[in-house]
Amino acid sequence: MKYKFLIISFLYVMSSFAQVNRLPAYPLITHDPYFSIWSTTDKLNEGVTKHWTGSSQSLTGYLQVDGILYRFLGKEEAVYKTVLPASDEKAYTTQFTESAPEDGWMQTPFNDQSWKKGAAPFTDDSAKAKTIWKSQHLWMRRTFTLTELPTGKLFLKINHDDNVEVYLNGVAIYQKVGWLSKFEYIPIPKEAIASLKKGKNVLAIHCANTAGGSWLDAGIVTEINDNSNSTAMVADQKTVEVKATQTIYHFNCGKVDLELQFTSPLLLDSLNLLSRPVSYISYHVQSNDGHLHQVKIYLGVSTDLAVNISSQEVTAQQLTSGKLSLLKAGTIDQPVLQKNGDDLRIDWGYLYVAAPAVNKPLQSITAAGVSVNDLLAGKVKKISAIQGRHLMLNTVLSMGNVGSKGADQFVLIGYDDLYAIQYFKQNLKAWWKLQPGATIEKELNAAAADYTQIIHLCEKANEQIRRNAITAGGNTYANICVAAYRQSIAAHKLVKSPQGDLLFLSKENFSNGCINTVDVTYPSAPLYLAYNPALMKGMLNGIFYFSESGKYTQRYAAHDLGTYPLANGQNYGEGMPVEESGNMLILTAAIAKADGNADYARKHWKTLTTWAEYLSKEGFDPANQLCTDDFAGHLARNANLSVKAIVGLDCYAMLAGMLGEKAVAENYSSSAKEMASKWMQLAGTDDHYGLTFNDKNTWSQKYNMVWDKILGLNLFPAAVYEKEVKFYLTKQNMYGLPLDSRKTYTKSDWVLWTATLAGNQQDFEALIDPVYKYIQETPTRVPISDWHETLNGKQIGFQARSVVGGYFIKMLENRWK
Repeated sequence: MKYKFLIISFLYVMSSFAQVNRLPAYPLITHDPYFSIWSTTDKLNEGVTKHWTGSSQSLTGYLQVDGILYRFLGKEEAVYKTVLPASDEKAYTTQFTESAPEDGWMQTPFNDQSWKKGAAPFTDDSAKAKTIWKSQHLWMRRTFTLTELPTGKLFLKINHDDNVEVYLNGVAIYQKVGWLSKFEYIPIPKEAIASLKKGKNVLAIHCANTAGGSWLDAGIVTEINDNSNSTAMVADQKTVEVKATQTIYHFNCGKVDLELQFTSPLLLDSLNLLSRPVSYISYHVQSNDGHLHQVKIYLGVSTDLAVNISSQEVTAQQLTSGKLSLLKAGTIDQPVLQKNGDDLRIDWGYLYVAAPAVNKPLQSITAAGVSVNDLLAGKVKKISAIQGRHLMLNTVLSMGNVGSKGADQFVLIGYDDLYAIQYFKQNLKAWWKLQPGATIEKELNAAAADYTQIIHLCEKANEQIRRNAITAGGNTYANICVAAYRQSIAAHKLVKSPQGDLLFLSKENFSNGCINTVDVTYPSAPLYLAYNPALMKGMLNGIFYFSESGKYTQRYAAHDLGTYPLANGQNYGEGMPVEESGNMLILTAAIAKADGNADYARKHWKTLTTWAEYLSKEGFDPANQLCTDDFAGHLARNANLSVKAIVGLDCYAMLAGMLGEKAVAENYSSSAKEMASKWMQLAGTDDHYGLTFNDKNTWSQKYNMVWDKILGLNLFPAAVYEKEVKFYLTKQNMYGLPLDSRKTYTKSDWVLWTATLAGNQQDFEALIDPVYKYIQETPTRVPISDWHETLNGKQIGFQARSVVGGYFIKMLENRWK
């Protein structure tokens, strides 16, 4: 037995060394849905860093060794000069028609005087339109005058929805079947550039609205050739390792090695630290040849981190506070909480770049494209304040003569959003601002003063989270959990309600932008139940308040509280009656399990009772309705949704028993058990259970059943789990188990839940291994998409969502055993 123990211990230690070293996107700075920066290339210096939405939010880093420059972070962005502005820069009107024009409509001499005049953008979105466009087709002719011919590369700057054809002076320059979600820059062919002349020119566009929304806006720009940093060498990236709270890179820069750490201290057991919007970029440089080398480090942070669209003007300034040297930037307009939606970035509040003054950092503000060598040498004129677009916040750190012992420095990046969330028409500040006299400058100084301690806490959390995951499900499972940790947390915002309740509000990233969606909370829950149930309550408090305040009057639970960041009431077009009611009952019971008491349920017992009564009447054999997998469409007699109702009712019974309501507990428990028995008859076949009660030739993942197992409700015999898992193993594709028999796509969070039904480690690993293979190999370079194709690993939709917190379900089960 002694030798067996030693072998097991050795294997455990060895497995812990296998870390996450490849992701579709690497988390760099991750705090909330607005302050969230990622690298989407395997080598950090191969691409521009981005917000999770895909918009550029550039961080650039250079290391100078004995006068030789190496680029290790980011890539220089293209810089454009406007020739013909789109409406995001300057308002314009143009001729347009919604009726098919005569031939030659795209030619310069065509007579368009009978056409209407309208301002761009053209869209069906009344909140954003300058001209409402709801018909199927739009033809636009924009006449413009050039006094000088532009030089260099020309690009069409366009955003369109849907199909488009574009002409410049009658020459075709762009065609696309499909749509864009933001401005793209399309190279203009040489023959079209040659058609440009001093005087009048015409940009002519036809756009067809084939489905969904409509949009058309366009201009022309020229690329400014910037060779200021072309002499820099590309640092040789040796490794990248992702941990729960850190992403760590190692580079060789000639005779010096660099370790670069990005740390976002998202520690779930410290709400103040979790809420503090400050990340660290840490540098350790060390000679690799035994000699001393003069080393300087440059960090450039684009003010695009503080805008929604790049054409917005910002103001930036240099200042000091406490023991820090600071750079600060924000939009001139400061439209606080004036926008809501999905593909948006924050354009209010202020971005900060800070460095300890004791290290004598050289900070400056410049336009983009200034020579890094000049910045390192201090040759750039010092400006304390400046206005403009695409500005760079520059920080130079002198590491001195670096030898084999090495040298260390760090920079802090923070964001003060002023007000974070609007909650039923009242603007709320972020949690960290609740302390009297709290300011971002104080938070930055505290973060700097506590740097060593906080890094230690993050390293300890990294080890604990990985160790817990390995114990629960093995090394591959641990890799999956580590990959998900920061992404899930950073899709939330932590605030306090006017009623004094903690609110931990999610955003449906690239789903529909809703805030505090219940069927997003449900899959996200395991991470928070495992590490801090107070945050789980914060995900439910707003939904309870919505009902108990009388603002929401349905007999079933609401779907959401609005569209992020405005939580003013449900915005989703229809309810999910069984789905959301079941979710709320199950999660309230899970909180009771985590707390060891039902005090939280007691506070909301009347509301929970209303939802339980609804499920007892409508839940077992659901009518034609949506469930959380709403992308798959409406479905009647959904067997997996029925499981949710059955489990939800027994969760209510469990809570009633904990609260001393013996008769209620017995009644609902008996009813749930009868439903479970009937469910097995209606859904069952020889080797599996169907997608619906009325078609047993179908199948689906019964992921809702996992709560029966981990809460110990004993509604369904273990044989039911075994039958389903055995069947699932025959249906897997290269990148996972499909969601059900209708399509080959899947939801990776549900696969992890389904895998947790497995009765042995071998079957569990067989189901989760393809998910990790997807994470490692997907060609779609975005923060983990939870909705992907199992045949090729491509993203179907969604990205950077909180639901990857659901990957922690096996860890939660292990904790509750």
